[in-house]
Amino acid sequence: MWNPVGTVKRILYNLGFFARTLKGVGYFIRHSKASFKILVMQILFTFVYAMGISTLLALAIGAAVNIIGVPFLTMLNQEQLIYTLLIIIITRELGPLLTAFIVIARSATAIATEIAGMVISHEVEAYISVGVDPIEHLAVPRFLGVTISLVVLNIYFSIFGLAGSYIVTQLFNTTPMDHYFNSLLQYLTIQDILLSIIKSIAFGAIISVVAVVKGFSVERASTEVPVAGLQAVSSAFAICILVNVLLSALYYIVLA
Repeated sequence: MWNPVGTVKRILYNLGFFARTLKGVGYFIRHSKASFKILVMQILFTFVYAMGISTLLALAIGAAVNIIGVPFLTMLNQEQLIYTLLIIIITRELGPLLTAFIVIARSATAIATEIAGMVISHEVEAYISVGVDPIEHLAVPRFLGVTISLVVLNIYFSIFGLAGSYIVTQLFNTTPMDHYFNSLLQYLTIQDILLSIIKSIAFGAIISVVAVVKGFSVERASTEVPVAGLQAVSSAFAICILVNVLLSALYYIVLA
């Protein structure tokens, strides 16, 4: 049964944890050289190791948009709208969301289970006993690593998605490279780029904070570790979809 009071408490707790993590970013940048390796490893796992699946997915979506969209728009004598369609689908909407899904499937589970394992094995208590803030040492580098990785991965996804569309145009209807990319740049606006980056930052913050919170929420049983991973994935998916809808709606309302 849904408990509205409990839901409000969880939301407030997550917001408080997010604020505490943001507060720790400045200290981490100035003093936490020992945690810098965690940041580097997080970027390596979240961005570098995800480049392969992101490339494949981006190329496939770019090609699919072209294959489906061009014949339909040709029937309407609106071939030029394919560039607007590519920007909307790849750069503005699907790019940030799909890269977030990739990161959730890979990193949210890993972070939540890793932190949960540290809680169960009393490593977090050991940090506290020697005066090390677990949020600054464990949460902040993962927060920064996931957010930075998601922004860069989104840009990478957009580039390869648009490149995949260009490859398809060469197979069915040869288009000069300069004409194709000049047309894209003509329809690409600064608002599209900003919305895409804002979504990436928001999704990165959501994924990392949710995963760390779920990891810290375990108590004593080792059976709670996989549950924390599953809860992190489901919660991050739901929140990212909701935030994506809200940001897109706000974008269209402001432009309208």
